[in-house]
Order: sequence, then C-alpha cells, then structure tokens
Amino acid sequence: MQLARWLSFSGRISSQRRRMIVYWVLLLLPLPMAVYALGQGRYEISPQKVVGALYDAVFSSSDPDFQPDIEYNLVTRIRLPRILAAMLIGACLAVTGAGFQGIFRNPLVDSNILGVTSGAGFGAALMLLIYANPFYVRLSAFFFGLLAVLLAFFASRLYSNAPLLMLTLMGILIGSFFSSLTSLLKYIADPLDSLPAITYWLLGGLTGVTLKDIPALAGVTIGGMVFMGGIRWRLNVLSLGDSEAQALGLNPARLKLLIILCSTLMSAMAVSVGGVIGWVGLVIPHAARVLVGPDHQRLIPASMALGAAFLLLIDTIARTAWESEVPLGVLTGIVGVPLLLVILRINKTGWR
Repeated sequence: MQLARWLSFSGRISSQRRRMIVYWVLLLLPLPMAVYALGQGRYEISPQKVVGALYDAVFSSSDPDFQPDIEYNLVTRIRLPRILAAMLIGACLAVTGAGFQGIFRNPLVDSNILGVTSGAGFGAALMLLIYANPFYVRLSAFFFGLLAVLLAFFASRLYSNAPLLMLTLMGILIGSFFSSLTSLLKYIADPLDSLPAITYWLLGGLTGVTLKDIPALAGVTIGGMVFMGGIRWRLNVLSLGDSEAQALGLNPARLKLLIILCSTLMSAMAVSVGGVIGWVGLVIPHAARVLVGPDHQRLIPASMALGAAFLLLIDTIARTAWESEVPLGVLTGIVGVPLLLVILRINKTGWR
C-alpha cells in the first residue's frame, strides 16, 4: 500500500517536472526559430551571418563608416519586419483564443467569436474598393473590427437574460452580417482590379508588411499580452463559474468585459496587418493545454510562445516552399484541421 502511494506521488512529481521543462522550452522556442527563419528564402543566409546582421543593426548602423551589404539589407529591411509581424500576430491570436475559451468556458471559440475578423475583412474590402492605400486599408480594417464587436456588445445588452450567451449569439449574427456585406463588395468590385486585391487580402498574408507597421502592432500586442498575463490567475477563477468567482471576491462581469475589450483590440490590430488568418486562436490554446496543462498561469504564456512559433513556421513555409507565395489563411486551414484532430485524439480526458 505504501509502495503504491509512493509510486503515485513520484509519478505526479515526474509529470509536473516534465510539464515545467516543456513550458520553458516553449517560451524559448520562438527565438531560435526566428534566427533560422531570417536565413531562409531565395537567398539563404547562415545563422551566424543572421546574428551578425542583427548585431550590426543594433550597434553599428549609426556608425558613419558602416557599409551595409546585401545580407544585412535582406535580414534587417526585408525579412525582419515580416518575421516580427508573424510572431506578434501568432502570439496575439493564440492568447486571445485562450482568453475567450476561458471566459466563455467553451473549447470551440476563438478570437472571431464576436465578429472582429468579419468586421475587419469588410473594412479592408471597402477601403480597397474606394482608395487602395495600405495605411488606410489597415486603418479601416482596425476600425470596422472594433465596430463589429461594439455592435455585438450593445445588441446583447438589449436582453437581460443569459448575457454571455446573448453576446455570443450577437457576435455570430454581426459577423455573418459583415461577411454578407463583404460578399456584396466582392460582387460589385472590378474583376480585373479591385476583386483580386480584396480576395488576396481576405486570404491573409504578410507580403506588404514593413518596419513602419511594427510599432503599432507591437504596442497593442505587447500591451494586451501584459494585461492577459497579469490576470491569468483570474481566468482560473472565471472558469469555475460566476458564482464561485463572486464568492472569491471578483467581479465577473467587469473582468469579462475588460478581457473582451483587450482581446478585441489585439485581434483587430492583428487582422488589420495580416488579413484573415484562421485556426491559430482555436488550435494553439488546445495544443498548449495538452503540453502544459489547463492552468492559465502557464497556459497563457505558453499559448503566446506557441502561437508565435506556429505562425512563424507557417509563414516560412508559405514564402519558401513554392515558387509563388501561398496565402497564410490557406495554409493555417490546411495544417490546423488535422492538427486539431490529432490534439483532440491525444487529449481524451477533455479540454479543461
């Protein structure tokens, strides 16, 4: 009997140790992947030269005698903005997906549950039809992404019963409405000019990302991740239910509203820069849950890191595997569906 208890206890300790090792490996994973991705492309660059180019960008670029070479320009001016955007967007979509799954207590939701992606897609399509300037396209996508969530929120306030259920329902309705408007814009768009641009943008991609796009994306994403990381223990309490959360001194309604607002800002910014990139917010939290467990103390940081690594890998494949670049939204769907099936097969005990 004593031996059985000791074996059970040692098994739990071993399992916790393995999860902690996996947790720290996940947190560090995006950095070596970024160095590797910076060297991949039509012109391959070794990791040592990539590190050297990054060092020169930080410490030598202000030197008047410094002469940038082709490898320096490729790494810092062409590939670096795209890699940073892929990592930030992947982390953003993954952590918002984990947050929404926590507050809605539903494994099937992601950052698009309140219609932010559909609203942003309509905003981008509208601006591509009117004035196809990249800055205004992203600004319009960001604005309409926020507008869609605000419409869903205020529409749900008209019903006092089951507010979270009504918010989900209104988000689905508003998302469907904006999707229909986007289809209307595609129908009336010029098939030789505007329509290809709208279609390509809606498939998702980071082709047009420049260094000018990174500060706003990084500011919103990092700020949102800091907030989500700071309240991650409260997500554990919210997952128990509103009654238990109130008994433990939390205000569930206010906390959920703050999480929804933060996640909406992050998702709208991600979609405005990268277009419609699906499955990241749904698949990555499930994968992180299998690897580090359901505790949001570890799940939120692990989702950030795994989301960054996942989208960085997908983007590297998209720009290097074929002669012409494949849209990110296409690849995430192709990879995401079988990956989620495998995760659900492994995690037989449930999603919590």
